[in-house]
Amino acid sequence: MNKPLKKVNFLIIIKLLICTTLLFTSCKTATKEKNNEQITTDSLLTIRYQKIVNYPVKDDAFPRSMDATSKEVRLVKSNDWTSGFYPGNLWQLFKLTNQNTYKEKANDWTAFMEDQKFNAGTHDMGFKMYCSFGEGYEVTNNENYKDILITSAKTLATRFNKNVGALRSWDFNKDIWEFPVIIDNMMNLELLFEATKMSGDSIYHKIAVKHANTTLKNQFRADNSVNHVVVYDTINGNVKMKVTHQGFNDESSWARGQSWAIYGFTMAYRYTKDPAYLTQAEATATFFMEHPNLPEDGIPYWDFNHPDIPNVPRDVSAATIFASALFEMYNFTKNEGYLNFSNKILANLQTPNYILDKDIEAPFILNHSTGNGPKNDEMDVPINYADYYFLEALLRKKEL
Repeated sequence: MNKPLKKVNFLIIIKLLICTTLLFTSCKTATKEKNNEQITTDSLLTIRYQKIVNYPVKDDAFPRSMDATSKEVRLVKSNDWTSGFYPGNLWQLFKLTNQNTYKEKANDWTAFMEDQKFNAGTHDMGFKMYCSFGEGYEVTNNENYKDILITSAKTLATRFNKNVGALRSWDFNKDIWEFPVIIDNMMNLELLFEATKMSGDSIYHKIAVKHANTTLKNQFRADNSVNHVVVYDTINGNVKMKVTHQGFNDESSWARGQSWAIYGFTMAYRYTKDPAYLTQAEATATFFMEHPNLPEDGIPYWDFNHPDIPNVPRDVSAATIFASALFEMYNFTKNEGYLNFSNKILANLQTPNYILDKDIEAPFILNHSTGNGPKNDEMDVPINYADYYFLEALLRKKEL
């Protein structure tokens, strides 16, 4: 009677061994496939990084975006609001890779930005000067860079109107917009905050705080979304109108505008520790993350309220700005939801769905950003500021 029992046990052991072997082989294969996928993605990013650093240095011809059809690179002069992002990308790539080639190229490109330090005709001094010279100063401690940044802040301060309590944004459309303030302008306050730290002169910090307070009071809606443009009366400081320039309409929520607000007020909290700033940043972040029109991967359409969703281009730049802001917000709040959401965005961006194809000869990393939807300009293309905040988000994630 024992022999059949032993035979059965023997057969069971054989089957268990076979199953175990198959399971181990399957897990090993899955792990290998996952590793290969990661290697492919990392290699693709490396290729894109190389195309940025290998782009030839051209005096006053900064790569801004790429035409979706011709694949031709769109170049701009140093006075364009996006000019500082390209040298900024090179500085950040140096910080990510520690390869001197990036630093050398960053230094070359940054030098072409110096002529903007006296340009009082724009509010975008922070975008232009802090994203280039500011990044460079963090790496090099170059005293010349420091002087240029302080001069740039002094230039930006000339756009402040004490009756309004804010920095003027655009100078165009003056017959209709007496004194426009756009939510994007929150981003330029970093230059002012840093200028006070560098110079010891509190005037820059005070102007930044007044601008932030005015924006906080008037730019947000009841649902914590943000208006793009608020127009003020220069005599009494009253709000005259709330409109849009890059959103679908005046009442819609332009995606990148929401990201500017979240990032800008999180940054303002960093310098002031005013809890009202962080509270607003968190509220608008919740609006962004919980919006019913936000796609599952976290990469928004260029306007949350566009009537043609889902047949509308995405805006990767809005996603990268938001992801970078969430990493900093997590540092202040330790809210795991912010960390998880920013990690989700980065994970989805680091796939062939969003990384520019390796064979495209253009100095950009990510595809599918939207520049100006109402004007049908730079639609569904690579744009340098999307790359800038993507790289910044990678650096912030690395620091965590």
